Amino acid sequence: MGQAGCKRLSQSLFDYKTEKYVIAKNKKVGLLYRLLQVSILTYLVVWVFLVKKGYQDFDTSLQSSVITKVKGVTFTNTSELGERLWDVADYVIPPQGENIFFIITNLIVTPHQRQETCAESESIPDAVCYEDSDCPPGEPIMAGNGVRTGRCLQSGNTQRGTCEIFAWCPVETKSRPEKPLLGKAEDFTIYIKNFIHFPKFNFSKTNVLDTKDRDFLKSCRFGPKNPYCPIFRLGSVVSWAGSNFQEIALQGGVIGIQIEWNCDLDKAPSECNPRYYFSRLDSRFPGNSVSSGYNFRFAKYYRDEAGVEFRTLMKAYGIRFDVMVNGRAGKFSIIPTIINMASGVALMGVVRPRGEWKSECGAAAGPADSGGVARGVG
Repeated sequence: MGQAGCKRLSQSLFDYKTEKYVIAKNKKVGLLYRLLQVSILTYLVVWVFLVKKGYQDFDTSLQSSVITKVKGVTFTNTSELGERLWDVADYVIPPQGENIFFIITNLIVTPHQRQETCAESESIPDAVCYEDSDCPPGEPIMAGNGVRTGRCLQSGNTQRGTCEIFAWCPVETKSRPEKPLLGKAEDFTIYIKNFIHFPKFNFSKTNVLDTKDRDFLKSCRFGPKNPYCPIFRLGSVVSWAGSNFQEIALQGGVIGIQIEWNCDLDKAPSECNPRYYFSRLDSRFPGNSVSSGYNFRFAKYYRDEAGVEFRTLMKAYGIRFDVMVNGRAGKFSIIPTIINMASGVALMGVVRPRGEWKSECGAAAGPADSGGVARGVG
C-alpha cells in the first residue's frame, strides 16, 4: 500500500452507507414475510414475556430453614419388650426436628447382650467351620459379630459348625417380623415448619398461617382448604408418594417431601404460596429383595447390680423423610425488559423470506425485473 491506499482508507472512514431494498410485488412472498413477523411477535409476547416473564429479574438463591415435629402414641405387647407405650421420644430419630428425620415402624430386638463368648450365627458364611484350625484366634469376622477365639463349636453329631467368637452375646438371630410393630403409626402427624428468604428482594415468608389463635395448629390438617396448616397425617404422606403404608412400615423406605416456592413479587405477598410434592426416593424391588427397605441398628446400655454392662440391641426398620426446599422469586426490572425487547426487534429485522433474496439477486442484473421495483439510496 502506498500513499494512494492510505488515502482511500482514511476517506472510507467517513463514508455513510445505506441498504438497497427491493419491493417484490408478490403476494406469496409478502404473506410469508408477514407470517414470520407475526410468529416472532407472538413468540416475544406470549413465550418471552407472559410465560417466561422476561420483564422480571429473578432470585434463585433461596435461603431456607426447616423445623419438624412428629406427634402420636401407640401401644405394643411383645415377648422381648413386654407391654410398652411408644411416644415421640421412642420412635423419632434425631429428636431435635431437622429436615431429615426417621420414624421407627418395625424392630428386631435382641435383649440382654453381654460381652462374652458364644457361637457365631449360622447365617454368616465366613463363620462356618469343621475343625478348630478353621477359626484362627484373634481374627475378626468382618461380616459377623465378633472376634474368633480359636474353637469350632459343632452342634449334635454334625461335622459342620460355627466359630466361637468373643462378642455381644447372644448374637442377633431373629428374622424380620411379618407384621410391622408400629402398624398403627399411620395416624401419627408430621408438622413441617418452613421459613424462606430471597435476599435479592429482601422478601421473607413462612408456610404457617399468621394467626393469634393458639388452637389453630392443634386442630387443623393440611388440605386444599388449609394450605397454611403444614400438619400432615403420616399415612396420607406415604399414600401421596405412591406407596402402601403397611408395606413400607414393614421393611422401611425413604420418602421425599419437596416444598416449592415460585413467587411473583409484582403481585401481593399473599399470592406467594408453597406447593408440596411427595415421592418415594428409595428404589423398590419386586418380592423380598435384599436391596429393599431402610434399616439400621442401635443399642441401649444398662448395668446390673454387680456393675456389669449389658445392652438391648435393636435393628430398626422405618421411614426416613427428606424435606427439600427450592424456588425462585421474580420482580419487574427495566434492564431485562429492554434486553428482551431489543432482541425481539433485532430478530424481526433479520427476517427475510427466500423469495426476497431471489428478487434482490434479480435486481442486481436489472432493476425492472418481473413485478419488482428497485429503490436505492446512497
